[in-house]
Amino acid sequence: MWTYHNPVRVIADSGSLNRLPALLDGRNCLLVTFPEAESLGLVRRVRQLIGEQLRGVIDSIQPNPDVQWLAPLYEQVQREHADVPVIVALGGGSAIDSAKALICATPTGRFVDLLSVLQQGGTLPSGLHKHLIAIPTTAGTGSEVTPWATIWDQAGGRKYSLHQPHTWPEAAIIDAELMASLPAGATLASGLDALSHALESIWNVNRNPVSMGLAVQAARRAMATLPTLMQDLGNLQLRADMAQAALLAGLAFSNTKTALAHSLSYDITLQHGVPHGIACSFSLPLVLEMALGADPVADAALLSIFDAMTPAVAVQRLQTFLQQLGVATDPAHYGVAPDDWQAMVHKAASGPRGRNFIRTLD
Repeated sequence: MWTYHNPVRVIADSGSLNRLPALLDGRNCLLVTFPEAESLGLVRRVRQLIGEQLRGVIDSIQPNPDVQWLAPLYEQVQREHADVPVIVALGGGSAIDSAKALICATPTGRFVDLLSVLQQGGTLPSGLHKHLIAIPTTAGTGSEVTPWATIWDQAGGRKYSLHQPHTWPEAAIIDAELMASLPAGATLASGLDALSHALESIWNVNRNPVSMGLAVQAARRAMATLPTLMQDLGNLQLRADMAQAALLAGLAFSNTKTALAHSLSYDITLQHGVPHGIACSFSLPLVLEMALGADPVADAALLSIFDAMTPAVAVQRLQTFLQQLGVATDPAHYGVAPDDWQAMVHKAASGPRGRNFIRTLD
């Protein structure tokens, strides 16, 4: 038996930001976005679309939402905007993940109660949780169609995963025009994050036929599009193709979660400062080599992505793909010694995401 579930309404088309008023359906909202959104004209566009329904703009979102700055922001939103029913998140994964925390209502309105749920698990009591409309400006994180948010505690050296029944976005707007100004580094990192999501949902104990089909499409489209896009960042059709690859990957791993490569990435980001998209993708050839041979259905899907007849050829083609994009695949390049790498792999395999990997590591 298998099931597939995703309740997010997806609207994907060039210019689909114009559908925001219809999605709000008369409701007021807050806009949660990144600092450069104002200078890029994005805040002005939202204001023009919804007018007085926009009750406030939070444009202080930084990469990798951290409890130190998220806590006071959360309490400000709960205190000043308790009556606003919708948050519109416009930006990359950090903006959308931050918004997922901000829509959560705790009994006291204090962040410490939300942090307790992050640390101990469990479900927040029913309450006036806000609704979320997610509008990604990057093609990669998939956060717009998943219920999860990554919250960091850099000072404590920890990473939390927020997941509540209400943290599924109500709707996602996929508009490639909003991604046209994304610089090369962010385009590469987000694109590789999408590829990682696709592969991670295949070498995964939670996979199902729907997620597998979505993941294979996503991986093939990402590999066909990303190198060309990196040479032509202003090409709107390539942006749309990459956005579709990221969306398909998000729909795939929304049901499987990620696996070993992502589990490895968290310490790489915390300890070595490597951006998430690179941290979760440089190890893909190494993880692919471990995954092949564990399950014939996964093997067939993975070999088909790389048009390979043998595991060795698939691994080599993935390694070459990354290296041609300028991404080193040797852990030593990121400051991890060989002995430390093996220990890191075994630690990652025992984590919540690592246990989703289809092969048990001795």
